[in-house]
Amino acid sequence: MPQFDSTLILCLIGFVVLAVLVVLGSAIRIVPEYQRLVVFRLGRCIGAKGPGIVLLIPVVDRGVKVDLREQVREIPHQTSITQDNAAISVDFIWYYKILDPTESVLQVGNFEAAAQGMATTTLRAVIGGISLDDVLSKREHINNLLRARLDEVTERWGVKVTNVEIREITPPREIQDAMNRQMSAERNRRALVTESTGTREAAINVAEGEKQAAILRAEGEKQAAILKAQGEREAAILRAEGFSNALNQIYAVAQNVDSKTMTLQYFDTLKAIGASPSTKYIFPMEFTGMLQSFIEGRRDSGDQDGAQGG
Repeated sequence: MPQFDSTLILCLIGFVVLAVLVVLGSAIRIVPEYQRLVVFRLGRCIGAKGPGIVLLIPVVDRGVKVDLREQVREIPHQTSITQDNAAISVDFIWYYKILDPTESVLQVGNFEAAAQGMATTTLRAVIGGISLDDVLSKREHINNLLRARLDEVTERWGVKVTNVEIREITPPREIQDAMNRQMSAERNRRALVTESTGTREAAINVAEGEKQAAILRAEGEKQAAILKAQGEREAAILRAEGFSNALNQIYAVAQNVDSKTMTLQYFDTLKAIGASPSTKYIFPMEFTGMLQSFIEGRRDSGDQDGAQGG
């Protein structure tokens, strides 16, 4: 009997210790830096606690953990109708961060479900006011619209939407085929424009080259003509100077020539005239005077020779 009592006492002590440990485990919470503990005491919210050690009254207090780190959620493909009645499939991801942990617990029951439903309806509303071409070409504009719309709703929940990014936009098959044809036509147009531009630039370059070559040829011909004219002018000047010097020398020699020498020159001329086949001769009047003076000179020299002989 005493042994039974000791076993019972040990069981009771173990039960009490276990109960105390359970109570202490539920009363003492360690909250990390990136979390907060929203405490409810008898159903009334007494605020967010943490980080660090938070003491709760067992049975009386209840804590709800809230993560303050930035979270990312994916919205799967959603079919939306654009402003020009084109059905497209869009999926995107959005980032949010809880700024007020108390409001995030008190203002919305299931934040994840509410946020996903609100994101899909907002996506359809935004896409419905934009044409297909703008949806495909203005992703950044759509991202900003989605972020602004989502942030307006989540602000009252104490949540801040930090970013929205569209990952993929899938238009219908016929629209994709039309886009491919349009892209092919655009590439062909650009190729033709590039080719024509290259041809035009090549023609301009050839024309410019021919123009420069013609200018250079004209400049060369001009310089050659100038140099030739200068050479001819200098040659003429040299010839004139040579003639002038020759005349001066002839004049200087003629000053020392007597009448007999001139007469002998005329005789040489008559000899050359007699050798020609001409039958008519023209003698200058000065020739008769020079001939008379020559005869007289010969007569005087003959008389002198006779007197010396007697």
